[in-house]
Amino acid sequence: MAETIYDVAIIGSGPAGYTAAIRAGQLGLKVALIESASVLGGTCLHVGCIPTKALLFNAELWDHLKHATDYGIDGVEGRTLNWDNVQKRKAAIVNKHTKGLEFLMKKNKVTVISGYGKLTGSAKDGVHTVALSNVPAGASEVKAKNVILASGSEAKTMFGLKPDDRILTNIEILAVQQPPKSLIVIGAGAVGVEFSSIFRSLGTEVTLVEFLPRIAPFEDEEISKELTRVFKKRGIDVNTGAKVEKIEKTETGVKVTWAGSNGKTVEKEAEKVLVAVGRAPRTEDVGIEKTKIERDRGFVKVNEMQETAEPGVYAIGDIVAGLPQLAHVGAMSGIVAVSKIAGRAFRPVRHDRIPACTYCDPQIGSVGLTEAQAKEKGYTVKVGKFPFAGNSKATIVGNHDGFVKIVADAKYGEVLGVHILGPQATELVAEAVAVMELEGTIDELMFTIHAHPTLTEAMLDAYAAVEGMAINA
Repeated sequence: MAETIYDVAIIGSGPAGYTAAIRAGQLGLKVALIESASVLGGTCLHVGCIPTKALLFNAELWDHLKHATDYGIDGVEGRTLNWDNVQKRKAAIVNKHTKGLEFLMKKNKVTVISGYGKLTGSAKDGVHTVALSNVPAGASEVKAKNVILASGSEAKTMFGLKPDDRILTNIEILAVQQPPKSLIVIGAGAVGVEFSSIFRSLGTEVTLVEFLPRIAPFEDEEISKELTRVFKKRGIDVNTGAKVEKIEKTETGVKVTWAGSNGKTVEKEAEKVLVAVGRAPRTEDVGIEKTKIERDRGFVKVNEMQETAEPGVYAIGDIVAGLPQLAHVGAMSGIVAVSKIAGRAFRPVRHDRIPACTYCDPQIGSVGLTEAQAKEKGYTVKVGKFPFAGNSKATIVGNHDGFVKIVADAKYGEVLGVHILGPQATELVAEAVAVMELEGTIDELMFTIHAHPTLTEAMLDAYAAVEGMAINA
């Protein structure tokens, strides 16, 4: 029986890998998707984006119920949180979409292969061999004309500590038996501020510790400043410029020691600690050393077509040098790679058109250059800001915190960046991405009709604010 040679073999079935597999199938390629876990979907679906956002929605509902009488709903003063049902709902969402992925693989004629895939070196006669281990049954290798690495990332830890029931990463915190009475979160990027937001809503005493001078450190400075104000108003103990020196277990919890921004040593104990200091690429045990692939601090170097230095081998998603570790970026990089393999037209991933979304309360949605970055690049900038306090829909939904900030080029009116903090910011930012992709200018956007009453009207007022002509502020 003739050996199967695939057009492309994809190692890893997270958003980058499964998106690449589906698009490859749509383009008529013969595809193998190799996954070592028992389910498809990777970190994002099982212990990342999806379950986390499910908990954030629960937290949002819980916060609304605290003010139920303001909305004309009586009789909920004796409400209790059924954590078991919260967890069951989260699991049901994950299971639904796991089954959805299995269906999509069949629909697009993708061959799913269970096992741990590793590169074995350069192609021979135009065919690559991927070695398989931990294979339940079947062949011990896969042959393909092209290989896409989509092996993903894993949470970094500190001081060599291993995660357990008290020292947590994004995986363990999703499975806690009950919301902890107290929680110290180390790291104030997306993961850190999202879990701080969730558990503060549910009544946990939360301490947030960040090494850099501000929380949400990669966002526009005004976003970080306002988020800090709101978090403190919510009762979160925010500590920036704080260098963690020690994490040690006590009889009842965990004690964290850090040097504060004033140089003084701070010790604090909590029931649990979440370590959210970033994610490392999984590139150590995938056979890279047997190829010409180049790495930078563990991340794989690629060109704009997602090609590595090894002919016929591509890399996508969290392992790629220079790309933010975001599911939607991984997905698009997968589409680029398989489009190149199939000989179809494509557009490379534009780094200045990548939306960043953080689902804390209030939400953050941003794209493009911050005000500081635009000035560093030599632009003469004009800035427009519009507060949600002036938006009628924000009043209706009971969420006034935050603003929309537009960073524009003063000469041509080109939108260089959009930064949103407030209700549904993670949805509103999609307009900003489309505007920038289509090279919209402030003059055009000021005359683009937005429906009333909507949160998107805040975008219209922010565009007009660039010229000092917002209607509602």
